[in-house]
Amino acid sequence: MELAPHDLLRIRDRSGLVCRLPRPLWVDETLDRAPLVVVRRAPLVDGMVPAGVRGRTRDLRFAAYIPTHAIVERITPEQLAAKKIWRTCPRTRQIGALGVLESVDELLTARGLTWGPTGSVGFELASGVPTATATSDLDLVIRVTNHLSVEMARQLVQAFTRLPVRVDGQLETPGGAVSLAEYARGEPPVLFRTRTGPRLVNTPWMEMGGI
Repeated sequence: MELAPHDLLRIRDRSGLVCRLPRPLWVDETLDRAPLVVVRRAPLVDGMVPAGVRGRTRDLRFAAYIPTHAIVERITPEQLAAKKIWRTCPRTRQIGALGVLESVDELLTARGLTWGPTGSVGFELASGVPTATATSDLDLVIRVTNHLSVEMARQLVQAFTRLPVRVDGQLETPGGAVSLAEYARGEPPVLFRTRTGPRLVNTPWMEMGGI
């Protein structure tokens, strides 16, 4: 199973979670409600996948690991976008970050870009559990295998600023990720996030080997 950061993993139950620290009570409550964890950008440990559990608020995050045999299903941000899950989500008209997904889809698809929602919006679409709030930003990942011009990045940033909610885009390359807004400024070096940690690079697509 080929996994990438931001993928959501449905697990059999919380007993499959491998933790280095004592597991807070809220983690069990969260997984009982929706047995989903998100793939973290970190190295594999003993063949186990680095995963995170997200709580009801932004400050509730718990890092753990999942053995592959405990994974039931992989849900990628791209799958959520391709299936246009927001069209059947009951809260799309209520939550701004859900409501702009149709516009974001039109914008990125027209440019031939592969994308998907992450963060609270992605989690809500995948789980059906109300997670996004009226003040939530829209976090999204744009997977760019080869190269994206700075000019195209600028066009995307400008288009996003015209939407009624803040859009935080991340360019995901074969070697790691860079902020869309930072890359669009065209002022290298940029902060490049890899599975072994962040570093400064001039050209993200020249860097290989990260999750």
